[in-house]
Amino acid sequence: MERRNSHQATSDYPHPFVHKLKLTRAQRIRGMVLGSILFPIRFFLAALCFLIMWPIARLRLAGLSEEERSRPVTTGWRRWLLHPIIRFLSRAVFFFLGFIWVRVKGRRAGHKEAPVLAVAPHSSFLDMLVLPETQLATVVSRSENQSIPVIGALLEFNQSVLVNRKNPESRKQAVVQIKERLTSNGYWPQMLMFPEGTTTNGTVLIKFKPGAFLAGVPVQPVLLHYPNKLDTVRWTHTGTTWVEALWHTCSQFYTNVTIEYLPVYTPSQKEKDDPNLYADNVQKLMAKALGIPATDHVMEGRVLTRKLGGLSLPLEPPARETLSLLHKDGLRESEVEAALSNMIDRCQSEQGWRAGVDELAPLLGLTDRQTAAKICGLYSKDDMVDLRQIYLSVTSVSGLLGFKSLLHTAFTLYDRECSGSLTAVDVSDLMGALVGSPQYHTEELYTELSRRGAPTEQDLFRVLTTHPTYQKLISEYFTPEGAESTPPPSLTKGKLGNNNEGSPSDNGTALSYKTADNGSPLPSKKDD
Repeated sequence: MERRNSHQATSDYPHPFVHKLKLTRAQRIRGMVLGSILFPIRFFLAALCFLIMWPIARLRLAGLSEEERSRPVTTGWRRWLLHPIIRFLSRAVFFFLGFIWVRVKGRRAGHKEAPVLAVAPHSSFLDMLVLPETQLATVVSRSENQSIPVIGALLEFNQSVLVNRKNPESRKQAVVQIKERLTSNGYWPQMLMFPEGTTTNGTVLIKFKPGAFLAGVPVQPVLLHYPNKLDTVRWTHTGTTWVEALWHTCSQFYTNVTIEYLPVYTPSQKEKDDPNLYADNVQKLMAKALGIPATDHVMEGRVLTRKLGGLSLPLEPPARETLSLLHKDGLRESEVEAALSNMIDRCQSEQGWRAGVDELAPLLGLTDRQTAAKICGLYSKDDMVDLRQIYLSVTSVSGLLGFKSLLHTAFTLYDRECSGSLTAVDVSDLMGALVGSPQYHTEELYTELSRRGAPTEQDLFRVLTTHPTYQKLISEYFTPEGAESTPPPSLTKGKLGNNNEGSPSDNGTALSYKTADNGSPLPSKKDD
């Protein structure tokens, strides 16, 4: 991986969750020939190691009571006999996969000196090769992995902290366990965490999750380098699959890896009091050492987002995917406009703004119920969806309305008390609808809006179009598909400022606006 200027703007770098291995024809032929020979041999030998580890790993806690299982196994035959065997076999797995040499730079601190090892960048499941080199430090894992053959036994052997991410109580209990272990003054072994929380293409460090920093204890940053001509190891949200990554890695004669231990980072009192500050500072330190940017991209649930003024902006906006699905179902631009008009009419009717999949299909003019279900899934976890979110987010990226008209519609829909002002909850819901993703941290925006009192429509328009942070939101996020993303010097001219007349759509169709009872503009096509 090439070193980059860490002070350059994040927007100059590729999407961190996309990695597609590009091979020349010669490299493909070479990979097919070597892969057909090396892959089956390596896969067989690695699988054999796992099968041998399976019963040995189960022995570590076999016959122990629940109370004994809740304590670290640090003495006796379960430690001096089983631990070296599992460590040796774990290293053998990666040796057989082509990681013949592991170069180590720096010194690994003891578990009392640094209870946590923070490893980055996180590239793929192959990053677990760091475990044998760290004396099988304990890890945090999803509870679902416990049911996977072999992996479940190894997690039990490791005495890992297991968490069900869908269960709030499980997450709370995991936090308690992590804090207890990290503050045990050496009673528990060292813990190893990947603070990014997901895999990236390594061009940036995404925002660190605070889990490794909650206890306020010293951490040792650990860098993973894969200095190879072909970057076969990485596996991200989009692009090369994990199967392809494994195939291409096994198709090489060997794969280089370097584990670099940085000096132990001891937090200040401010960092101890604020785990997010602590995490951000360690992220910046590691990014500087890697020569890549530290960004605010995060993974929230299954949605990839970036932070902007407290807002969480999906890197893959659901509105763009919705437009794509509508077009794939055969809807033309004029039919999309009509569907949006039907949707806003429904929001203003007695039926309200919530609809199920069976209601959504005819509203959008869809012939395929599955398409409606997919669109519903982009905005909701159940079978009911907020039509305001679909209407506002799709309209914001389609260019069918000028920004001021769009904002007026949004303000009217979320001014629940018809008071001409918004509450903090209203602002959160409104911004969530505009970007198509729930917003939970709009305090910064609300504070800016409330400088002159309760936020009005004029305040919202002023802040979003003049504040440097939120101008980026307009120019980068509310840009119609296919248009250039350039920050407008003013929103009083051109398409975004055309607030009295309809804005032309991409195909040149002019729009006018009919007005609902509450004054919000509703799109309708002009008569021919």
